[in-house]
Amino acid sequence: MIYALAALLGILQGVTEFLPISSTAHLLIASQLIGFSDPGGVFTVMIQLGSIVAVMWLYRAKLAAVVRGLPSDPDARRFVVMLVVAVIPALVAGALLSDFVKSVLYESPRVIASAFIIGGLVMLWVERRGPRPVIGNAEQTPTKRAFGIGVFQTLALLPGVSRSGSTIVGGMLMGLDRAAAAEFSFFLAMPTMAAAFAHDLLEVRHQLTTDRALEIAIGFVMAFLASLAVVRPFLRFVGRSGFAPFAWYRIVAGVAIFGAVATGLL
Repeated sequence: MIYALAALLGILQGVTEFLPISSTAHLLIASQLIGFSDPGGVFTVMIQLGSIVAVMWLYRAKLAAVVRGLPSDPDARRFVVMLVVAVIPALVAGALLSDFVKSVLYESPRVIASAFIIGGLVMLWVERRGPRPVIGNAEQTPTKRAFGIGVFQTLALLPGVSRSGSTIVGGMLMGLDRAAAAEFSFFLAMPTMAAAFAHDLLEVRHQLTTDRALEIAIGFVMAFLASLAVVRPFLRFVGRSGFAPFAWYRIVAGVAIFGAVATGLL
């Protein structure tokens, strides 16, 4: 049973990581509902690596081209600078606030529910009232706008906000179209999630035990495969239909979480 639950949570992590609906919140709520015990958060930390590896695999050609072009290609250097500038706000905010957020806010389903609903409403507003897009290629995002998106990403420290959701909303407010905002979110996910993983792994390294190796391996593989399956279809979907379906999902899920708290399920 424990391995089946590990596989289920791995799939949940992989599916929700790059959608604007908060993988962290889904894992926290699902673990409580199914009674999955994760001492020290070791399992959650390790399966996130599956999603990181998946997005790097999907963009492996781009990453290889950037690495090869760094010595001579201005576009490759500009791409790296864009991501470095964008990731700095999250690194600073994480260093200052991560411990407080994890020790206090992660334990509150009400915080998650509120973030779900507010995030959904903001997403609907940006979809309908946001600025007219002027950038159709994520790789051509100006450095100042990239920094602005990075500032929005810091909101994802709050459980329920969603890293991809905050960067996508930030991207659209910075003038990127839907698809470009989503792809920029994927690019930014690589350094951001890698840094977060390294930090979390350092904190839980003493709790890594061999008796949980198979459980973690199953979750990792399922998260990797689920993320591989989601990213490309997600880009095509938002290009056609936008983010309103995800916004409404967030609102309904937030109301449901409040209901679960009121009835004692959470």
